[in-house]
Amino acid sequence: MNNIEERLADEKKRTDSITAPEELEQRLRSALESTPPKRTKRIAPIWKITAVSLLFMITVGYHYNGFAFYGKKLLGFDEVMDGTLKERNEEGMGQIIEKQTELHDGTILTINGIMTDANQLVMYYTLSNPNGIDESQGDLFRPSEITGFLTSSRAVSGTSLINENQTEIKGMKSFEPVSPFSKKLTLHYWQQLEDGQMTEENLSFPYNPNQAMQTVIKQSIKKTIKVDKGSVTFDSITATPTLTVVEGTLNVKNFDRIDFPLEGVELIANGTPVQLMGGGSQSLFGGGGFKFDIRYDVLPEQLESLELVVQTFVGYQKLDAKLALASIGDEPISLDGKELWVKDVSTTSQGVEITIATENDVMLDGVSIETPSGIIPLKTTINQFQTSQEDGRQWKERTLLFDTTTEPESLLIEGMHYRKAYNDVMKISVD
Repeated sequence: MNNIEERLADEKKRTDSITAPEELEQRLRSALESTPPKRTKRIAPIWKITAVSLLFMITVGYHYNGFAFYGKKLLGFDEVMDGTLKERNEEGMGQIIEKQTELHDGTILTINGIMTDANQLVMYYTLSNPNGIDESQGDLFRPSEITGFLTSSRAVSGTSLINENQTEIKGMKSFEPVSPFSKKLTLHYWQQLEDGQMTEENLSFPYNPNQAMQTVIKQSIKKTIKVDKGSVTFDSITATPTLTVVEGTLNVKNFDRIDFPLEGVELIANGTPVQLMGGGSQSLFGGGGFKFDIRYDVLPEQLESLELVVQTFVGYQKLDAKLALASIGDEPISLDGKELWVKDVSTTSQGVEITIATENDVMLDGVSIETPSGIIPLKTTINQFQTSQEDGRQWKERTLLFDTTTEPESLLIEGMHYRKAYNDVMKISVD
């Protein structure tokens, strides 16, 4: 028995003494530092989402003081990491992949590594070509999804930077979470050929689900609230070391009538707002509304209080307004607390054109004009753009087109969609 223990002890000493070659890290750093990155490149859009006033109850929570594993730090991606992901990389939360393939133009694609948890998979990649990379070819490399056993994860967002020599791109791409039962994953991506045609390719790599980061909180919500044009159901909240996600479904007729409705929903942890990262929505099968998610940054490690504050959400106001067009004023007209400015009325070969400006969050509903010959409904809206006033306020200017050449007497507006103030506060138990 003593001999066995001595041999085990010797083997442990031998294993502990194994280190990577000292010159390896130096070669990697030298190669990266010789091509300093340039900070101006592609950032994929993150979200188009909707917000609501919500009240919900949190049930049982799960809290962990540590992570699932300590892996290896990804080198050379400091410029495309910031905040939380940079911290996770410093803590060694990445899985090293280093899988390569050659694109059609000779560029080498390398999947350097990934970070995974219950909310997302983040992939870090390199595109390198000593002959140069033409960034005007936006579709040189366009990741679309990652598949595997019980896995079909769509690309969500990403960013990339090219070096000064235009020979190397360092990038990151986030995807929906992958199954913990997958042992091999496949990246699917599109690339553009010389004739302009697009082709889909794939690259498989091993995945160790045991090295995924542990979930901090996973709770059921199951709360439905009523809003002006429908209802919203919040299903769950999941907090991980890289992201906090609230998921649910909604059936709201006008949820897409203002830009980024969920921008008005704040998650407050320990009295401080948690950064809103984005979100998304997609149609449910059968046209029964939408599935949505709201994404926030990570929660503090020492969580003392948690609140969800719904500042604003898309609302609807009935107006039945009748605005005389005999003279155009120099000042905006008040529409139940919102302002509208009639800037020009003219008749062209297209018909009657009325140029208006409203506050940025306002969309008019049921618009028509009254003429001596009758009521003419709105045909279409053209030439929409944003303007800034001297006082800094943002206005949305557009031209309303009506299919008539008869001079109008009045502008009729049935109602308006707008960003409605709610200011609802919900305290979430963290015990």
